[in-house]
Amino acid sequence: MCLIAWNWQPGSATPLLLIGNRDEFYTRPAEPLHHWPDAHILAGRDVQAGGTWLGVGPGGRLAALTNFRSGFPTNPDAPSRGQLVTDFLQSPLDAASYLRKLQAQASVYNPFNLLVFDGQTLLGLESRGARIVTLSAGLGAVSNADFNTPWPKLRQLRNGLANCVTRGKTEDEDLWPLLQSRTLAQDEELPHTGVPRDLERALSPIFIATPGYGTRACSVVRVGTHSVQFAEQRFGADGALGGTSVPLAMAVLP
Repeated sequence: MCLIAWNWQPGSATPLLLIGNRDEFYTRPAEPLHHWPDAHILAGRDVQAGGTWLGVGPGGRLAALTNFRSGFPTNPDAPSRGQLVTDFLQSPLDAASYLRKLQAQASVYNPFNLLVFDGQTLLGLESRGARIVTLSAGLGAVSNADFNTPWPKLRQLRNGLANCVTRGKTEDEDLWPLLQSRTLAQDEELPHTGVPRDLERALSPIFIATPGYGTRACSVVRVGTHSVQFAEQRFGADGALGGTSVPLAMAVLP
């Protein structure tokens, strides 16, 4: 994932509503949202490395990953960050225990942010400083910088979600337009991440569409007290590729 926003309401009928976009090169193969045959996981799957960017698992566990953008090259020999999502979904540890264990190993990976939900607690980990982030109830977001860094597209998505929540308009059809906005940020608002200015501008919308790289999947996940709903819309270089919507109805929850 490259942009995620959520509304966390502990104690409500739907404790966690999460929306987000996965941006990736179009040539990198991926499987669509599905029940994995070899694990109790519902997620898309990165064919190249075998992990995922967003998934749910037993007990309403959820994990999502974003990369950290900088002008420095990544280490091609580092382990796959997508494996962190699947590891958490299959772990017996609660969110805090899992992240404490990961802290000591975070520097082994290329820089990332990891969001985890164990059914009770929502936490984040920023790998650059191996910092566990306590997330308050309510609205939050993360992109390719530290949690809640106010990049223009993060503010736009978080504010759009806040508006939908306030108006009681949180069905899929209300949320897809938020995730598919192609509004470019003004140059004076662009972050300085070490990439060329033209690229920074091209990466500034919520929904990215460049010749070789762009938003590959838009996702909406609702984690309820007794069920989970997961919907995905997929895109390629030539536009929409279709979608999948899965109401779990305890299908992967004990």
